[in-house]
Amino acid sequence: QVQLVESGGGLAQAGGSLRLSCAASGRTFSSYVMGWFRQAPGKEREFVAAISWSGGNTFYADSVKGRFTISRDNAKTAVYLEMNSLKPEDTAVYYCAASPPSNSGSYFIPRRYNYWGQGTQVTVSS
Repeated sequence: QVQLVESGGGLAQAGGSLRLSCAASGRTFSSYVMGWFRQAPGKEREFVAAISWSGGNTFYADSVKGRFTISRDNAKTAVYLEMNSLKPEDTAVYYCAASPPSNSGSYFIPRRYNYWGQGTQVTVSS
């Protein structure tokens, strides 16, 4: 079992930066694939970024590639999302998600992930 708590959301201006954090509980955290998803009002939840258990592999949605960076600290059982050059279209609730090693399939789809945080709001003004 893994519990996830996001923090770091808020209001930013276009072109600005925010850093999201996700604190995880559970001694098996280091074996989980971790992902960030977001959901804007009236839209489906969409993939943002994912990171392998070791941190050696990262994956990004085309819409954030080059602007966002996902990282993890297994010693602190935390995962981060550094967001730069923010755009108004980045406005959404951002969710941290965890996928146990037994799961397979694409990192890009929500159903791979068993555990979710409560979400943190990110609002980017133009």
